[in-house]
Amino acid sequence: MAVELAGGALLSATLRVVFDRLARREVVDYLRGKKLSDQLINNLRTVLSAVNSVLDDAELKQNINPNIKQWLDELENASYDADDLLDEIETHALQSNLKDESTKSSKASKLFKHSISISFRSYNRDMKKKLKEILQRLKFLEERIYVLGLIKGVGEKPSPRPPTTSLTEESEVYGRDADKEAIIKLLLTDDDHEGRNKVSVIPIVGMGGIGKTTLAQSVYNDHAVEKHFNFKSWVCVSEEFDICNVTKTVLCAVTKSHSHSYDDSNLDLLQTELKEGLTGKKFLIVLDDVWNEDYIDWKKMCTPFNYGAQGCKIIVTTRNENVADITGTIPTHYHLEHLKDEDCWKLFEKHAFDKIRDSGVCQVLEKIGRGIAKKCNGLPLAAKSLGGLLRSKEDINEWERVLKSEIWDFSYKETKILPALLLSYNYLPSHLKRCFAFCSMFPKDYEFQKHELVLLWMAENLLRQSKRDKRMEDIGDEYFNELVLTSFFQRSSNVSASSWEYSFEVEKSFFVMHDLVHDLARYVSGEYCFTLEDGNSNEKAMRVRHLGVATVVSSQRFGTISESTHLRTLLPLDSYSFRNLFNEVVNNVILKLRCLRVLSLFGCKNLTQLSESIGELKHLRFLNLSETSIKRLPNSVCKLYNLQILNLSWCHGLIELPEDMHHLINLRHLDISYCFDLVEMPRQLSKLKSLLTLTYFVVGKDNKAKIGELRELSDLHGELDIRNLQNVPSAEDAFEAKLMDKNNLEGLLLFWNGNSNDSNHDEEVLKNLLPHTNLKMLYIHGYGGPSFPNWLGDVSFCNTVYIRLGECKYCKCLPPLGQLPSLKTLYIEGLSGVVTVGAEFYGINGSNSARKAFSSLEFLRFSNLAAWQEWCSVGVDDGEIFPKLQALEILGCDRLRSVDWPVNLPCLTKLRIICSSSGSEVLVSSLPRTPAIRHLGLSKCEQIEVRGLPQTVETISVGGCRGVESLMKALRESQTCSLQSLCINDCSLPISLPTGCLPATLTQLRINNCEKLEFPMHHDSLKTSLQSVSISKSCGGSLIFFPLDFFPSLNYLCFEECENLESLMVSDGLPYQHGLICLSSLRIERCFMFISFPNGGLHAPNLTHLTVRDCKKLKELPEQMANLLPSLEDFTITDCPEVESFPEGGEGVESFPEEGLLPSTLTHLWMGGFASLKRLDIKELQQLTSLTFLEIKKCPQLQNLPQQKLPTSLNDLFINKCPILKERCQRDKGKDWNKISHIPGIHIDYKVI
Repeated sequence: MAVELAGGALLSATLRVVFDRLARREVVDYLRGKKLSDQLINNLRTVLSAVNSVLDDAELKQNINPNIKQWLDELENASYDADDLLDEIETHALQSNLKDESTKSSKASKLFKHSISISFRSYNRDMKKKLKEILQRLKFLEERIYVLGLIKGVGEKPSPRPPTTSLTEESEVYGRDADKEAIIKLLLTDDDHEGRNKVSVIPIVGMGGIGKTTLAQSVYNDHAVEKHFNFKSWVCVSEEFDICNVTKTVLCAVTKSHSHSYDDSNLDLLQTELKEGLTGKKFLIVLDDVWNEDYIDWKKMCTPFNYGAQGCKIIVTTRNENVADITGTIPTHYHLEHLKDEDCWKLFEKHAFDKIRDSGVCQVLEKIGRGIAKKCNGLPLAAKSLGGLLRSKEDINEWERVLKSEIWDFSYKETKILPALLLSYNYLPSHLKRCFAFCSMFPKDYEFQKHELVLLWMAENLLRQSKRDKRMEDIGDEYFNELVLTSFFQRSSNVSASSWEYSFEVEKSFFVMHDLVHDLARYVSGEYCFTLEDGNSNEKAMRVRHLGVATVVSSQRFGTISESTHLRTLLPLDSYSFRNLFNEVVNNVILKLRCLRVLSLFGCKNLTQLSESIGELKHLRFLNLSETSIKRLPNSVCKLYNLQILNLSWCHGLIELPEDMHHLINLRHLDISYCFDLVEMPRQLSKLKSLLTLTYFVVGKDNKAKIGELRELSDLHGELDIRNLQNVPSAEDAFEAKLMDKNNLEGLLLFWNGNSNDSNHDEEVLKNLLPHTNLKMLYIHGYGGPSFPNWLGDVSFCNTVYIRLGECKYCKCLPPLGQLPSLKTLYIEGLSGVVTVGAEFYGINGSNSARKAFSSLEFLRFSNLAAWQEWCSVGVDDGEIFPKLQALEILGCDRLRSVDWPVNLPCLTKLRIICSSSGSEVLVSSLPRTPAIRHLGLSKCEQIEVRGLPQTVETISVGGCRGVESLMKALRESQTCSLQSLCINDCSLPISLPTGCLPATLTQLRINNCEKLEFPMHHDSLKTSLQSVSISKSCGGSLIFFPLDFFPSLNYLCFEECENLESLMVSDGLPYQHGLICLSSLRIERCFMFISFPNGGLHAPNLTHLTVRDCKKLKELPEQMANLLPSLEDFTITDCPEVESFPEGGEGVESFPEEGLLPSTLTHLWMGGFASLKRLDIKELQQLTSLTFLEIKKCPQLQNLPQQKLPTSLNDLFINKCPILKERCQRDKGKDWNKISHIPGIHIDYKVI
């Protein structure tokens, strides 16, 4: 088994931190001040140096000698304890300095001074004793070095990769046809892409084992490539980049000589001869597995290649993006993606099934084999290796073992996966190894963001302090980028797009680790990191230092974590992980873990109060309390002198911050975003000189924190939201904030609260809140001045991409924003004083009339401009306004009559015009010319007509009688159309959809509040295309029954408040059993005349969601649900009072569920409104082995819960408006409490208990 490196990176990192602490002046001076001799410190350094020197050798031998494994475990514990003690000493040194300052300041709080005095007296007594104990433990370990035979400086050396050749077996190349074709196309093109290089270099980049070499071999041996080049050469470079060896290999290919014909050491001779051999020739050279990142070496090696003919090519395969950047000449590198599952299976099948002839065995093994291939996650090396491991083996148990194994369960001889991945790992510098190993506590497929991970690394002391003046966050960014460039981290397809709904948000990229890279991280981190997931044991969690929680945990399960006394990281990895924890668990269990560096209680909704004991977490550097229910922090938080990150975002109940927060002198990031109940800030925040993030600041009145507190915080980054600007007493005070000096600030939100008492005062204040021109986002809300300052719209703000102006009611005209060169998103909302929008908006005047307006704008929204009547584009030439505009929205501007649209909006794909009230006469003029329009939305706009449908339109939403009528006409006249989604709203006219005119491309149809509209029941063109139908308050006369089988492609069907709908049915003579194969969701709500489902039940094998709510006349549920709905996961049945018996023959709704009613696939069950329900059938409920959520609502006669416990799979139980049951289920005292106490989340009448 191959487990030599486990844990080495994190242990060596701890030793390095201890070394660093012993060298810090504040620690040394503090110890000397406490009369500790220098000899003690020197002895510690000596013994640490001795054990560190043999660490590599110990890690290599630990699996063959259990005594060495025990030695390493003891060294780990001693090292961590030494780090904890020295961290305490460093903290007390910091406290000592603060004590000196506090004695000089009469303003320091008495509590703060008193707490410092007590901590010093209690601490100094045993500090020296602990140091001597640790030194004694380390000396004992040093003495055992010689007994164990550990050797200094010896460790595992990376196994060299076997050299590659140009030969390949063509049949082994699966799923790479498109890649091969693309690269061959590049090879056969004689000109360099930019015409500057005779030799084009094509980098193929990807993680180890992804098939770069195989693809290069396939291309190298292609017949067309053979004919195109005068000669070819293949060089396996690998880790050792030797210019002489590479040059000699190519030279031998040119001259067809043996390698011994040339002197390896004479580079000049080699390059001169190679130049002569290459001059005027067209060649192809493959440099396989290049690791060298030295640009000078690369250019030196390439010198003779430049004498070749035009069209010469070099292919470089590499795992490292930096190598591709240095070598490549094409615009983008060729990134090799993972194989698709089917291609991975084919490769696995080729190797595993080569000699298995028994068809019966093959059939059984194929199912397992496909699981193994999927486990390979698109990595060809893994598929080939595991296929070869199982080659010709017919033992099913052996195949099952491989399916369930991790990569480290295989020896080096069995598979090459681990060595291939370890080669990349071994090549990393030590500081990147430990950062990578830390990520092993994430579960597989966990998506993370750069900034969040960098802050965790920083809090765990995994970042090496630069000798240059560089921020730790920047160092962490560099580390992260290196791990991306070397394919340890990969970009996820998930990107949180900018919503722009409240404030500026840049697009945030998420990253993941490939499954096998994640396995490698688990392998190299050993037992230091652990992920608590469903099904695994708490036992291991009690021994780790870094714990991630990836599942919902109950208070009972979390109680055992109290034994993890050395835990340094506690991190929820799911938004629901801690939702069922209460104050008691947090304060009595978690806050007893005194070694914590990272503590996140994110999403712990039931946490309302933290105890003062949090101040005893002396090592804490990262505290995340976001999305909790705390109202205030204990003042003892201000004793967390090492705290670097404090996250309180989305704590909606937070009303104040501690008075002494200015003592947190190491605080770098304070996130209080969306804490809207926070009414004031603590004073002296300006003392937090290290602060880089301050997301929210409330300007106080009288003697509270003033805006001038921001003056000294010159290094703020990210976004700053300043509230209650009406409290700024003068323009001079606004100037004191020095916003113009904060050149790293990207986003600025300026909020006034309430009506302005002095509009001129507001105007002067805003004028002096001039930000730095680096600003990217600006949001001004509630401003009471009559006009905007000159700086708003000035072209010097060339980085601004987002502006939002809201509720500035007294401004009569818009600022000149049209000349901002980078502006992409613009919101104008609630400016009720604006009547006309014209040339001033575009920034057009006599001096710049020829310039474009809004040259980069992509999104523009006007909303609730109550007085706006006219929009004109005077002074702007056609084509010079909004050339890149993609989306335009005009919402609630009901007095707008005239719009001078630009003649052409070439990029506009989305247009929405929505009036706030019916009958509005907005926009008498016609719609603009939009050749690229894809999404059109018009609502309650009685004067607007749809004239002609562009072929590009995909979605249309139209409301109002005139709009719907004109749409019907346009559909009749339309020749061809790409319409996919159609929504018709608010039409009281008797209208029918035009027969034969709805395009066959239509997949979604929504009809809302159109009572007299006739549903297109027999439109043959829609029979196979419609996939989603939603009908609400509509089609009253034509929709009495709905033939399910007429629309066989439906996957979503919804009826709401369809007053005449009586039944779902099937047509006679049609093969109904095949008719609902696509249906996955069915909702019927508030259809008071609805009586029945189809006779024989719903034949919907893929239905996952079924909701039946408030159907007063419904008698029976669908028949044979357990058999006919085998995929049902979510079932809601509420407020259907006439349901008397269930289809399987129960005697009234006194018991639920009836035998065989529900399929075992059910995960969510919502039931309610059963007035006569008296008991739950526990036998049937326990058949629901997948059930995780159960709500019981409005069942007043339900007497009690069954004697046996509810299903153990349940995570959430909601009991609402069930008075008898409510009393019996009270925590700890209710008669039925023991029956439900095992369920993590219990809610009664909408409150967590």
